[in-house]
Amino acid sequence: MERVCFQLQVKPERIEEYRTRHAAVWPDMLAALRDAGWGNYSLFLREDGLLIGYVETPDLAVAQAAMAATDVNARWQSQMGELFEDLDLPPDQGFLRLNEIFNLDAQLTAAGLPTAVQGE
Repeated sequence: MERVCFQLQVKPERIEEYRTRHAAVWPDMLAALRDAGWGNYSLFLREDGLLIGYVETPDLAVAQAAMAATDVNARWQSQMGELFEDLDLPPDQGFLRLNEIFNLDAQLTAAGLPTAVQGE
């Protein structure tokens, strides 16, 4: 499973609109993301518009291609693109991918230690 973290910058004057749109994402967009392999997908927004996204997927390129083949994604990206700063591509293609430098479960496993949290 590929763990992907990415960054975008929402225009400060559009932050509330961004929040509102994500409070009720279209059901067909939600289904398309699920069907394309976007699992455990979350977005985190700082007050200044810094957006951090996280997704788990078997293959990001395959998941992006599957979304690119849908009409709902084209409509969503078109509407969302105007909310971001310094973006020449649709948001789902123009994000800055961050490199993972630490993963607790991976290091616990490498050290021969259990990965479950106490009490689980």
